[in-house]
Parts: sequence; C-alpha cells; structure tokens
Amino acid sequence: MTDTDPRGLGLCPERLERIDAWMRRYVDEGRLAGLSVSLLRRGQTAFFRAHGKADIARDRPFGPETIARIYSMTKPLTSVAVMMLYEEGRFQLDDPLSCFLPEFAEMRVAVGGNRVKLDTVPAQRAITIRDLLTHTSGLTYGFMEATLVDALYRVAGIDFQTSDHALADLVARVARQPLLAQPGAEWNYSVSTDVLGHLVAVLSGMEFSDFLRERVLKPLGMNDTDFFVPDDKRERFAANYVFDRTGRLKIYDDAEGSRFLSPPPVASGGGGLVGTAADYLRFCRFILNKGELDGVRLLGRKTVELMTANHLDGDMAAMGQPRFSESSYAGVGFGLGFSVMLDPARAQIIGTPGEVAWGGLASTSFWIDPAEELAVVLFAQLIPSSALPIRRELRVLTYAALVD
Repeated sequence: MTDTDPRGLGLCPERLERIDAWMRRYVDEGRLAGLSVSLLRRGQTAFFRAHGKADIARDRPFGPETIARIYSMTKPLTSVAVMMLYEEGRFQLDDPLSCFLPEFAEMRVAVGGNRVKLDTVPAQRAITIRDLLTHTSGLTYGFMEATLVDALYRVAGIDFQTSDHALADLVARVARQPLLAQPGAEWNYSVSTDVLGHLVAVLSGMEFSDFLRERVLKPLGMNDTDFFVPDDKRERFAANYVFDRTGRLKIYDDAEGSRFLSPPPVASGGGGLVGTAADYLRFCRFILNKGELDGVRLLGRKTVELMTANHLDGDMAAMGQPRFSESSYAGVGFGLGFSVMLDPARAQIIGTPGEVAWGGLASTSFWIDPAEELAVVLFAQLIPSSALPIRRELRVLTYAALVD
C-alpha cells in the first residue's frame, strides 16, 4: 500500500477503495486465487493493493514481490527492443523482412482448399517490419484452431512457449507456412512478435534473451523480470490457475513444477517473460516519460510517439474478423507493439483516445493514458484472460476515481 495521498494526485480515496472491495470480492468468492492492482498518476504510485494467494496449496500471499507469468505483455518490451535498433539505423519500418530473414522471401497466401490440399496464391507484396509490429503480417497462432493455416502451425510444431527447438528454427518453420492473409490487409494476432525477437538477434548479433535483458530490462530497473525464475526467487513465483467444469479453481501450472523455473530453449518475444507488477509499472513510467526513466533514455520522444500512434486503416474491427486478442476490436487501433484507443464510445468502455494497452493470457493487463498522466497494471494468474471481465471492470473503477 502506498503512503502517497491520492487527493493530491486528483484521485478520490473513497472511490479508490471501491477497487479494494472489488478485489476482495473476487478472492472471497473463489473466482481468483489472488491479484494485485497498481495505479500510477503524475509519476507517483497512488494506489497499490494485493489480495488472496499467489499459491493456494503453499499458502503464499499475493503481494508486491509476487512473480507472475505476463505472457503477451512481453510484446511491448520486444517492440521497444526492435525500435532501439530502428533508432540505430539498422532498418526502416517499410523494409521487407526478407532483407534480413531471407526465408520470408516469396511467401504464399492461403485462399481455400482443405487439409489435404491447401490452395495458395503468391503474396502481393513482401512482409515488412512494420507489418510484424502491427500484427498485419499475415502470420497467425496455431492455438487459434480457427483456420487451416492455424492447423498447419500445429502440425509443424510452431509453439514458441513450449518448443525444445531453437528460436531460429521455429522462425524458419513459420516462414514455410502459407500466410493467413495478404501482408498489410488484415489485423490478425500472431507469432509476429516472436519473429521480431529473432530479428533482434540477427540485427544485434546477440541472443535475443541477452539483448532484452542487457539493453532493456536492466537499464529500466526491471530486476525481477526475465524469461525464467531463478532459484533464489522461486518462493515468490505464483501458481497459475484455470476453472474446472464446476467453476472452481484448479492448477494449470504449478509454481514448483513450472517450465518457467529454468532457462527456456526459446526466448519468446511474444509471450515468454515472468516478472513483478512493480517492474511493469516501471515500464509504464518509461512510456509515459516518452522513452526515459530515472535518467536512462532508451528511446527518443518521437519514436515513442510513433509507437503509440494508430498504424491501422481504421480500428481492428475494420481490418479483420474477431478471433482472439487481448483487446476488443471496435474503436481500438494498433500501434507498434500496443493497442491504441481511438473511440471509447465505439469500444463501449470508459477511456481516453490515445491510451495504449495490452494484456497477457493469464489475466494480466496494463494501460497507459498519457492525457490523464495515468498507468494501471493488473496482475492475476488465471487462464484464459477472457474467463472473467476483470480488465473492463477495473477500467470503470479506476476512471471513476478521477476527480480533478
């Protein structure tokens, strides 16, 4: 809990307490094992609360030091790494990916057929680096289980979370699959950011995990964020839960037997990190400060402004059929690594045009609202993220507490 008086930051203490009551209710009703909420306003932590258990079986409380799986909240950090290389003049956003990863030359696009024979046509243009950053590359995720291309990913063993193969090998497997759509034509959530992790390695000459650790995480003081939990921090690692058929919580990934307890064969830029809420709030401060934190500048102001602008032709709804993402489609666009709020009325949720956000598979999420000088980080460990409406509920509770 913070000692900062929220009144001086334009927040109503009584309304903030509604967040606390909401958190307690989810834990008391057995719908979440535990959760934390961190709220930053005008550079200061105005609210932090944690309730429930990080690990029910071992009676470990959910707290500020709890290490959780952030899954797709890894994507914005990977995108920062990419844009650091952009600032070094290593590439332009409209450069074809095949200039650096030649296996992506001469891609083909699925247009029909069946599992026995898939019909494809040549891609009308090359995949660009900007396509990867905006999820308009035509790539997909195998776990979607919605298209024939998704099925091909599963057959090819393309899983950046669990594979024993090297990052370069998995990316090469991706390149051998047909695209789901023409490059730039549709917004489809995908392994694009994992491919970007490999691009970082190729351009920098460093292992992607080393680059992210040495060039991004350590300079930002995100000292508890990494691709695995070291031995001396194991007791702080949360268990991950799922609902059983009766709606009760059961273990999905035990904290003591998790694959996250050792360095992974693949450092997934799309979803491989674990970390604390305090660490991620530092990242939010870095974005709010437009590329600088505590005297350390990783990106220029104009680069952050470019990243947090909408790069789609309209919102996500205009560029694809909803399948899966960590965001609603209507009224929300996408920048270079973040969703971008365009129209809260169309999104049917309270908010501010220009805010950026994303979430992770285990019910973590964040949003950054530059106009309100606000950032919020929600941590829980429940799969899937769509199991409970906690993200939307927290947004309402948070904005209701703004009174200046």
